[in-house]
Amino acid sequence: MTPKPSYPPWVNELHSPPNPKSKSASSIRDPPGFSASLTGKRAQLSKSQPHKPPTPEETDILKVKKSWEVALAPAKQLPMNAIMMYMSGNSLQIFSIMMVFMLFKNPLQALMQTNAAFVRYETPRTRSKMWVVKAVYVLMNLVALGLGIWKVNGMGLLPTTRSDWLAWETQREPIERAIFTF
Repeated sequence: MTPKPSYPPWVNELHSPPNPKSKSASSIRDPPGFSASLTGKRAQLSKSQPHKPPTPEETDILKVKKSWEVALAPAKQLPMNAIMMYMSGNSLQIFSIMMVFMLFKNPLQALMQTNAAFVRYETPRTRSKMWVVKAVYVLMNLVALGLGIWKVNGMGLLPTTRSDWLAWETQREPIERAIFTF
C-alpha cells in the first residue's frame, strides 16, 4: 500500500475554506466615529419624523441661487475661450475660423434665449430679483462677444485702418509737380 502524500498546509486550506464567521465576531473593526447604536437611533428618528417639504421662501431662495449660477456661467467660460483664442493664433486657418465662429455663435444664441434660460427660476416673488440676474447674464455674453471682436481684430479681419477703405477715398490732386532733368 502506498503512503498518503503529505501536502503543504496551504493546499489543505485551499481545498477546505474556513468556517464562515458570524457578523458579531468579525475581525474587522468599525471605522473611527462609527457606532452601531447611533445608526439604529438615526433609523428610528427618520421613521418617526418625516421630512418636511421646503417652504416657498426657501424654494425661492434656491431658485435665485440657481439663476445666479446660470447668469455667471458665461463668465466662467471666458478664461477658457481667451486661452483657446490665444493658442489658435492670428493666421487664417480653418481651426481659428471655426473657433471665432463658435465664439460669436454661442453668445448670440444665449442673448436671443435669455428669457428661456430663466423661465424655470422665475416666480411672482422672484421677478423683482430676476432683472438683475438677467442683466448680468446679458453683460457676460456681451463680454464674450467682445472677446470675439478682439480675436477678429487680431486676425486682421476688421476694417480699422485707412487702407481698408481705399475704394471710397478720392484721389488727391497734387499742388505741384516735380520733373527730374539732367
